[in-house]
Amino acid sequence: MSFLAIAKSRYTTKKYNSNEKISEEQIEQLKEILRLSPSSINSQPWKFVFVSEEATKQKLASISYFNEPKINAASHLVVFYAINDIPKFEAQIKQHLPEGAVAYYNQFLKPLSEAEIKSWFQHQVYLSLGFFLAACASLDIDSTPMEGINIEEYQKALPLDAYKPLFAVAIGYRDKEDANQPSVKPKSRLHPETVIQSIG
Repeated sequence: MSFLAIAKSRYTTKKYNSNEKISEEQIEQLKEILRLSPSSINSQPWKFVFVSEEATKQKLASISYFNEPKINAASHLVVFYAINDIPKFEAQIKQHLPEGAVAYYNQFLKPLSEAEIKSWFQHQVYLSLGFFLAACASLDIDSTPMEGINIEEYQKALPLDAYKPLFAVAIGYRDKEDANQPSVKPKSRLHPETVIQSIG
């Protein structure tokens, strides 16, 4: 399937088939794809937690507001974290990145406020989200990106030292009766001339 066809067919799943689980082979592929996600200066200020164990998944579902039914029925929940410790990040890039990338950080990012630096970290994690959603669709896996989670409670439920949860993605296979799928509810997007401009 072409990438354009994937873009036309993928959608935010609202109802999952709780009886259908993603194979371990495909989960391993998704983990590797996330590891290979792009980030500015190859900064990789993230961690990703895959949850399939039912008790933990249900606990997270209960602190995910209106997303609870989706998480409970989905095969897995993936929680995306951004690093929240600037000295730890600086030590990481000093150890793993070339001098030019570290110099870029020191010149353009390090002088910013703590809030601005952490916002930059979080922007990188959102890049991985887009990569991940496309990867899921390429594997015929349905997905639901969710900012509607209780961040503080997620931090307590799945604490990662020096990292902060940002959002989660439920993944699995749609219920055949899901009313949000494109075959039932056609995609609605702005017209090309509204969002695309060409120069030259």
